[in-house]
Amino acid sequence: MLNTVAETNSATVFAGKKPPANRNRPISACQRMLDALHCRQVDRPPVWLMRQAGRCLPEYRALRERHSFRELIQTPALAAEVTLQPVRRFHFDAAILFSDILVVPEAMGQGFSFREKGGVEMTHRLRDGADVRQLNDREVTARLQYVAEAVKLIKAELGEGAALLGFAGSPWTLANFMTEGGSAARHGKALELFNSDRQAFDLLAQKLTRAVTDFLNLQIDAGVDAIQIFDSLGGLLPPEDFAAASGKWIAEIVAALPPSTPVIVYSKGTRDWPSLVGTGAQAIGIDHEIDLAGAVKALPRDVAVQGNLNPALLQTASPSEVRTEASRLLELMRGRAGYIFNLGHGVPPETKLENLEALVDTAQTFV
Repeated sequence: MLNTVAETNSATVFAGKKPPANRNRPISACQRMLDALHCRQVDRPPVWLMRQAGRCLPEYRALRERHSFRELIQTPALAAEVTLQPVRRFHFDAAILFSDILVVPEAMGQGFSFREKGGVEMTHRLRDGADVRQLNDREVTARLQYVAEAVKLIKAELGEGAALLGFAGSPWTLANFMTEGGSAARHGKALELFNSDRQAFDLLAQKLTRAVTDFLNLQIDAGVDAIQIFDSLGGLLPPEDFAAASGKWIAEIVAALPPSTPVIVYSKGTRDWPSLVGTGAQAIGIDHEIDLAGAVKALPRDVAVQGNLNPALLQTASPSEVRTEASRLLELMRGRAGYIFNLGHGVPPETKLENLEALVDTAQTFV
């Protein structure tokens, strides 16, 4: 039977397989991640993966046989267990809180559920300013205390064994789900609102900015070491609209967080480097459809870079092919302070575990 955090202690988080040996390991994994975020030289690039918790891991699937996804994210001990599972198995330099970006809209009064054939469905769709005004952005902290409790449990178990990342969706990305009423084959209603009723859109973005800021500060107060903001639908915006529809609101959030807490902004498909740098984030995540070398040239050297192995390789390639591509990226970034090895998007559910092992081993033995 799988242990939950309530049944373990800090001595057992890394039980079993020992962390990879490193002849020059002067710092903890947590400090390695934080140093990289601050563009300090480290012994090797830290490694973690978006969506590293769940889906492809047999220990996660065993939990899902007994608990719904909602139970996993809303029960602190279970959320902590799922967060810790990939760190126990692969000894990543960072863990990322197991939750969902849609807990923020839910805390504002627009709930969500999962469709039988995949995707999510909101309890209702935001259509206009009247719907937006009904949203309550003042009680997010009170309604998401279960997240704070999970963070405390995770941090107590991790210690310095890995950095703990909190996260939230960006106002723009959340606005897309909220105006579509859930997942959509093609998101377009948020952009339609932005173009047809800027006052209503700005009110929605303002409410979401306040709610996301409060949610992230809740996680920081509970003990996370750094934050990632997922602007997963940023690439839907025409380049000329990115700053007004997404970038400015992310910048407001970053400015309202403690300066001591590093922030990573991941905006999939976005190539508006000045606006991304202008958010004030310490690190920019690069998706796999963007040339990493070109992105690095466009970003200041005091901004950390994260990414960007194509996640499809984890389900279609061989371990040797994964090693080759991971090594190419690591060599490309050799010598650049502030590089964090990651995927260009999340771990696919059909990922082969041997490919994950090859990827992590390549990154952790890079010298």
